[in-house]
Amino acid sequence: MKALRSDAAVIGGGAAGLMAAALLAERGIDTLLIEPNRIMGKKLRITGKGRCNITNVCDNKRFLENVPCNGNFLYSAINRFGAEDTMAFFERIGVPLKTERGNRVFPVSDSAHDVANALERYGRERGVRILHKRVTALKAADGELKSVIAEDTEVLCKAAVLCTGGASYPGTGSTGDGYRLAESLGHTIITPHPSLVPLVSNDGWCAEMQGFSLRNVTLRAFDESGKLIYDELGEMLFTHFGVSGPLVLSASAHMRDFFSHSYRLSIDLKPGLDEQQLDDRILRDFRKYANRDFQNSLCDLAGHTMIPVLVRLSGIPGDTKVNSITREQRRALVRLFKSFPVSVAGPRPVAEAIITSGGISVKEINPKTMASKLIRGLHFAGEIIDVDAYTGGFNLQIAWSTAYAAAHSVEID
Repeated sequence: MKALRSDAAVIGGGAAGLMAAALLAERGIDTLLIEPNRIMGKKLRITGKGRCNITNVCDNKRFLENVPCNGNFLYSAINRFGAEDTMAFFERIGVPLKTERGNRVFPVSDSAHDVANALERYGRERGVRILHKRVTALKAADGELKSVIAEDTEVLCKAAVLCTGGASYPGTGSTGDGYRLAESLGHTIITPHPSLVPLVSNDGWCAEMQGFSLRNVTLRAFDESGKLIYDELGEMLFTHFGVSGPLVLSASAHMRDFFSHSYRLSIDLKPGLDEQQLDDRILRDFRKYANRDFQNSLCDLAGHTMIPVLVRLSGIPGDTKVNSITREQRRALVRLFKSFPVSVAGPRPVAEAIITSGGISVKEINPKTMASKLIRGLHFAGEIIDVDAYTGGFNLQIAWSTAYAAAHSVEID
C-alpha cells in the first residue's frame, strides 16, 4: 500500500469539504482533500436549481428557528461564522453576491459553478492537494486518529475532517460512506431519512394534474391529531406520484417520523380572499356564466387542468346549470377552494431528497469545535451531522459554519 503524509485530511469535496480545506490551508496547514469525483462540489453545483442559494441574511435567532433538527447544537458555530461572515468570505474570494426575496443570497452570476470553482481555486492557490480516491477506512489507536485509508493509499495525518454528506443525490457522491466510517470508530448514527423531499399521495387527482403548478397558494400540513405543523404561502406542483415544489419540500421537513405518524395536506387556492369574499366572487362568476353548465363556469377561478378535479370533488354534477346551483352547494365549493385536500402516503426515496435528516449524533460532537468526543483528531462538518434545516440557504450555511468551526479548531502540534 502506498503511503502519503499530510497534517490534515479532509474527506469529501462537497460544500463543507471545500470550505474546510480552503480554511485549513489559509491557516498554513498542509491539507489533503480526498474526493473520488473528478469534479469537485457536484451536489453544490446543482443546488438552488443551479443558482446556489449560498445563505440567508437573517439574525442568528431567526436562523436557528429554521433548523428544526438539533438547532441548538449550532448556536456556537453560527455565532462564530454566520451569514454576514459567509457573504464577506465569498466576496473576498471573487464571488459577487446579491440578496433576493426571502433574504436568500445568490451569486450575481446565478451560477452555482462559480461558487464551487471559486472554493476549489482558492484552496488550490493556498496549497490544498487533492487525491481522487474513495476513503474506505479510518484507523485509530488509543482513542486517537492515525491515518485515512483511501483505496490503495494510506494517508498518515494528525487530523481529519469528515465531510462526506448524507445519503441524498447519491449520483453526486453522497452515498452514505461517511456514516459507515464514523460508525467504525464507535460513533452513533441516527437513522438517515429524507428531508426537503417530494411527497407521495394516493389521491388519483394528483397524477391526473401531473405537471400542473400552483402559485400564490397557501399550503398547510397537519398530523394525524389535526395539529397544524406547517403553514406557508408560495408555489407547488402536482406530479405523477403526488406533489412537489418549494412549499412541499419545506413542509416535508416538518414531517419528522413517517413510521409512527401520518400526515395530510390542505391547499388554500385563494388565500387572498376569506370565505365570504370568495363566495361573492363565485356568485359574480355564476351570474356572468348563468346559462353555462357548472363544469364550464370555473375558467376564471381555476386552471384548465384542475377544473375537472374541482368539479368532481365538489359533488356538484358537471352538467348542472349554474343558475340552479344551491347556496349549500356553493358553500361546499368555497370550502373546497379554501382547503383542497391531498393525502400523504409518505416521502419519495432519500435519493431524491435535497438533504438527509439524521447522521452522526450531535451528543458525540463538540458543538464549538465539531470535534469527535470519542476520537482525538477527528472532526465533522456539513450534512453528515444530524442537523438539517428548511429551504432558503440555511442548509448551506450549516455547511459553511460547521466547516469553519472544524477548520479553525484542528490542532496539528
